[in-house]
Amino acid sequence: MKNQFLIVRAQQVWLELAGVPVTFPAEGTQVVVSERSLLCPPGWSGIVTLGNAAIITVPADGIAELVRERLGGLPVAALTDPDRVCRALPVAEVLGPATLAYCDKRDFPPTDPGVTDAIPAGHADLATLLAAVPPDDADECGLAEITSPAFVVRSGTHIVAAAGYQRWPGQAAHICVLTAPRQRGRGLARVVGGAAVADALTNGFLPQWRARPEPSRRVARALGFHELGTQLSIRVTGLSAPGRGSPVE
Repeated sequence: MKNQFLIVRAQQVWLELAGVPVTFPAEGTQVVVSERSLLCPPGWSGIVTLGNAAIITVPADGIAELVRERLGGLPVAALTDPDRVCRALPVAEVLGPATLAYCDKRDFPPTDPGVTDAIPAGHADLATLLAAVPPDDADECGLAEITSPAFVVRSGTHIVAAAGYQRWPGQAAHICVLTAPRQRGRGLARVVGGAAVADALTNGFLPQWRARPEPSRRVARALGFHELGTQLSIRVTGLSAPGRGSPVE
């Protein structure tokens, strides 16, 4: 399979986030109890599919039994379908699904490094951009948590688009992109996103693009990303357990 190498690398990222020893089966689903899982918010259950396999972390033994019973017979592709999962389980809340896409140097198109500027992650101009967009956009993009430089496009002195990445376990670079609302539709997300991806590849990281809306997915595909899996988080009604914060909330 052309993308098998990418799938194996991507699986390692999520195995490290699971918080307990677990493996992706050759096919099918593996369910484990993990109060420390970072696949989902604390007390939730996290479902990640990559290729023909899935892992599911749950916060308690009782939920594990229920999930194995109700989801064990579903095809892997159905495990991140909210309608199918909600029909099978007593779900109180859902986050996602989000598409998981990855790329390597072979498929990444050349970029023009002269189009963007690089500034430190904590730069005041980046904070100004984040403060100027709706709070949901600022939270969703993840730029406040990047560990790389921010790659930006300016209009005059103002940043109108920015991208960077967060270092994740498994040598992953989780790409974060934001364009000012009035500047969208001009291809700026591809420009700054491409600069961030190029930097991640140069440093030997695995670029990861996690997206829900189709416009973001289109940008990722234009940059050579392959959609290899999906992620869904669920909170099962009446069954919860303490947990820790998650980079994928």
